[in-house]
Amino acid sequence: METSYKNCQSCGMPLKRDPKGGGTNADGSRSLQYCSHCYENGAFTRPDITAKEMQVFVKAKLKEMGFPGFMASFFASPIPRLKRWKP
Repeated sequence: METSYKNCQSCGMPLKRDPKGGGTNADGSRSLQYCSHCYENGAFTRPDITAKEMQVFVKAKLKEMGFPGFMASFFASPIPRLKRWKP
């Protein structure tokens, strides 16, 4: 069974803030680990992105949303330690 998380295990976004309520597994069920921006139909939406690239992407998105740079960096800093990026 899939473990439930509070934050997406790919980008770190709080799952409760996901407009679609989370990503989807291959069988159409809701993913309890990944958001809809990162995971759809049982596959990552950006399969070739690295943890470092994800950090840069998330920081830019947060700044776009009005977060100050230091806050964007703070929220993006745990990304390499999330489940998706662990070997």
